[in-house]
Amino acid sequence: MLVNVKDRLEQRPIYELLELSVFPDPDRLLKVLDEYKENPSLHLQGYEDNGEIIGIIGYESDEDRVAIIRHIAVHPDERGKGYGRGMVLHLLSAAEPERIEAETDEEAVNFYRSIGFAVHSLGEKYPGTERFRCVYVVSPEEEEED
Repeated sequence: MLVNVKDRLEQRPIYELLELSVFPDPDRLLKVLDEYKENPSLHLQGYEDNGEIIGIIGYESDEDRVAIIRHIAVHPDERGKGYGRGMVLHLLSAAEPERIEAETDEEAVNFYRSIGFAVHSLGEKYPGTERFRCVYVVSPEEEEED
């Protein structure tokens, strides 16, 4: 079950999961925490199982019904069990976006592909690190009719 965890940013499990999804830089993590606290268009949900938060998904939604996944992480002991996929599917039903976008590294590309995202290389945005833009269009046939 996904629950809002924006008001629990100081709790260790939330902090540690967010840390997994942020470039390993303590200053960057503090900046991200502040962004979630201050920006009402940013949402942070946690996947709760048996009273424990084992995954998080942070996203931004805009007036054009685009949801941008900013952070997603699952506790290392719980990976490969479908929790990440479940959080993205929940985002589809909860936010009702027309499109979901995410930027990621090579390590997570296949995760997004397996859900049906189109993947496009952004090139080497950081030295030695290729980045990818992943896009999921919720109802492409409706766009074609417009």
